[in-house]
Amino acid sequence: MPKITSHFSKKLISWYLLNKRELPWRDTVNPYHIWLSEIMLQQTRVLQGLPYYLKFLEAYPTVSDLANADEDEVLKMWQGLGYYSRARNLHATAKMVSQEMNSVFPDNYKELLKLKGVGDYTASAIASIAFNQPDAVVDGNVYRVLSRYFGILTPINTTSGQKEFKQLAQQLIDKKQPGTFNQAIMEFGARYCVPQNPDCANCIFNDNCVAFQKRKVSELPVKIKAKPAKTRYFNYMVILSENERTILQQRTGKGIWHKLYEFPLIETLEKVNISTLKKNPQFQVFSEKIKIESISLFNEKPVIHKLSHQHLNTRFWIVETPRLEGQAEETEASVAISEIGRYAVPVLIENFVSEFFESY
Repeated sequence: MPKITSHFSKKLISWYLLNKRELPWRDTVNPYHIWLSEIMLQQTRVLQGLPYYLKFLEAYPTVSDLANADEDEVLKMWQGLGYYSRARNLHATAKMVSQEMNSVFPDNYKELLKLKGVGDYTASAIASIAFNQPDAVVDGNVYRVLSRYFGILTPINTTSGQKEFKQLAQQLIDKKQPGTFNQAIMEFGARYCVPQNPDCANCIFNDNCVAFQKRKVSELPVKIKAKPAKTRYFNYMVILSENERTILQQRTGKGIWHKLYEFPLIETLEKVNISTLKKNPQFQVFSEKIKIESISLFNEKPVIHKLSHQHLNTRFWIVETPRLEGQAEETEASVAISEIGRYAVPVLIENFVSEFFESY
C-alpha cells in the first residue's frame, strides 16, 4: 500500500473548489436528488444525463411522486439513457423508500446498500454527500487518478484490485469533508486525468505522480482484457396494416431491454435473405398469426447496435397485412402507428421509427 499523506487530499480539494462545474446536484444535500443523479450518471456522461435529471425532478419532485408513477411511464421517461435495469431499479427503490421507509432515505452506507440498484459506489456517494459520512467512492475516474498517482499495477477489474483501491481511497478521504473529497476526485478524473492524452505537464500532481515520472500514464490503470463481444442477428418484423396499425411486443425475459417494447423479433444465427427467413421456424409461427400480403427488406446493410457485451446486427423487414384488431397476447399489442411514440422502446427501435415513419 502506498504511503499516505494529507498532501494529496488538500491539493485535490483546493483544485476542485476553484475549478468545479456548477451542477444542480452539487447545490443540495437532499438524498433523493443525489441518489437520482448518481443512478443516472452510472455509464452516462454528465452532459447526456443532465437533461434527464432535470426532466425527472420536474415530473417527480419527491421520491413518493416517483414511486406512484407507472413503470412504463418511468421507462419512457428514461428512454435514450440506456442500461434500462437502472430505471427499473430506480422505480423499485422509490417504492421501497416511499412505502417502507416513510419516504426517508437511509442515512448510512450499510443501509443504503440494501436498496435495489445501489452498490458500493452509489451508497458511498449518497452517504458522504448527503449525510457527511466518510465513505470513499471508487469509480472509473477514481481508479485512473489513483493508479497513475501512486503507480498501482493491480488490475482494476479483479477482486483484489477493487479491494486495494477501495482501501486506498478510504485512507485518502478527508473525514471532515468527505462529500467534497469524493466529488473532487471524480471531477479531477473526469476533466483532467482523462483516459487519453491528459495534460500532465500542467497537472497539479505532476511533481509526485508516479505514472508521469516513469512515463507510464498511457499504461495505467491496468485492466484485464474482456472477452470479445458476442455478435447477434436481429430481424424485426415491422407490420403495417391497412388500418394503419402495427404490433409491438414487450420483452419479458432476462437479458437486454427487459420490459421495453419492440417489433416482433426473429433472431437468426447469421445474416439471412428472404428465402432463408421464410424457412425459419420462428417466421413460420409468425406467419401463422399474421396474414402476410407482402414482405420487403427496409435496410440491406444491417444497423450495428453496440452494447457492452454484444453487437446487434439488425435489419428491419416491412410486412404488409390486412386490418389488425385488438390485442393478441398479454405482451403483444396492436398499436396505432401514430401511438408508437407513447411506448418505451430501445434507442435502436426509436431511431428506426423516426426514420421510417417520419414520411409514412
